[in-house]
Amino acid sequence: MSKYISELWYFRELLWAMTSKEIQIRYKQTLLGAAWAVLQPVSLAIIFSIVFGIFLKIESSGVPYIIFAYSALLPWTFFTTAVSFGALSVVNNGGLVTKIYFPREILPLASVGAAFFDFVMASAIFVVMIIIYKLPLTLNFLYLLIFIPSVVLLTIGISLILSTLNVLFRDVRFVVPLVLQIWLYISPVIYSLDQVPDRFRILILLNPMAPLIQGFRDVTVFGKTPEVSQLVSSFSISLVTFVLGYWFFKSREKIFADII
Repeated sequence: MSKYISELWYFRELLWAMTSKEIQIRYKQTLLGAAWAVLQPVSLAIIFSIVFGIFLKIESSGVPYIIFAYSALLPWTFFTTAVSFGALSVVNNGGLVTKIYFPREILPLASVGAAFFDFVMASAIFVVMIIIYKLPLTLNFLYLLIFIPSVVLLTIGISLILSTLNVLFRDVRFVVPLVLQIWLYISPVIYSLDQVPDRFRILILLNPMAPLIQGFRDVTVFGKTPEVSQLVSSFSISLVTFVLGYWFFKSREKIFADII
């Protein structure tokens, strides 16, 4: 891993350039530009508020449902955007892969970086919502320094795995949207983990995004202090996924050009 990270650091300017290119291409010739990064989670939060908050009256633990949903949609939208684009990144840049050498992981990493740009943009709206709804600002916000890197590491690991599999099996591009759609409903975005019956909660917690989304919401909206075991477990799973994803990607990297 140290060898791979050192090489990636050597090519850091290329990574930055590819990330910037990814952002520019994504919003090129659009009327609203980067505003789409905000509109997606905001639109979903509004729709969820109407359907699940007003019609189905899902409990939101005493806070307006829109901010309850938006706080979970922030990490979730980052995850799904990064994975969706990251899974296709190597194949979509086949011309580069077959012509010149560079660390191929730069391609999915650039997709993750572009999605993180969207996350930062959307977070600005979240701050405004916190002020409007007068939610308490506590020191527990500092736990985001653990939860956000955990989400990023997990996202990178899964993106690396899927981008590799997509080179080997092109069916992956059809499977990813379906899996992510199902994944949404087994993640505590619409509901809270507290509302899941005990006999099913262990199944939900097998989803690595579940404790991360719940933790993100708890420390930002409710000002709760997460359990140490939750922090350690979440970060450990994310780190293991990152390492395994990186290893799997690099172990197949040499055959990418031949297959593409």
